Amino acid sequence: MPSNPPKAASAPRRVARSLQKGQQTRAAILEAALGLASHMGLEGLSIGALADVTKMSKSGVFAHFGSREELQIAVVREYHAKFEEEVFFPAIREVRGLPRLRGLYERWVRRVSVEIDSGCIYISGAVEFDDRPGPVRDALVTMVQAWHGALHKAIVLAKQVGHLQEAADVEQILFELHGLILSLHHDARFMRSPGALPRAGVGFERIVQFYATPAGLKADAAAQKSEPTAGKKRS
Repeated sequence: MPSNPPKAASAPRRVARSLQKGQQTRAAILEAALGLASHMGLEGLSIGALADVTKMSKSGVFAHFGSREELQIAVVREYHAKFEEEVFFPAIREVRGLPRLRGLYERWVRRVSVEIDSGCIYISGAVEFDDRPGPVRDALVTMVQAWHGALHKAIVLAKQVGHLQEAADVEQILFELHGLILSLHHDARFMRSPGALPRAGVGFERIVQFYATPAGLKADAAAQKSEPTAGKKRS
């Protein structure tokens, strides 16, 4: 009696291919949604607008996200994942102390400079949802808190290794760094000020000079003269 293993075995493969195709479609929709949100804000996102951009039916887009709110939250998470890939993960390969803190800040600035013609979802989202409680605002706050937590840890480590003064206020340094980024984004994107980027750089160097120890300045200078970040090992 002939057996049917080939047919039986094909079913899981069909399911796997279907799941993979679904994941690819969802990723493509999410990429398009991220592009829309960068230019129009999270409030500019809608199932209909996304259907137009992706050349899909509204029901096809809806099947992957279920609601506009779920779509907005997915975009926030996707933005954060890309932010981590471009800013956080490369920077933590730097040695602990001022070199790592500088790496985090400079990659953050680089990211903002690229977003001048589009927009930063963290910043635009804060304006859109600052007084609107709900899941989208919660997602935004969680992502920003995660990034601030990474910066906070880097500042604490810089104090622990003797690169920042013992009396340095960690929260104040974090506040000042974030303030520079907000000023850069405002002046470069809204005011179109050509000197915004170098002024942000001057601001960071003043923070370093004010809070750093001689050992920290020496380590920072040595790191800037060393190999590119990709070649460094995390300590």
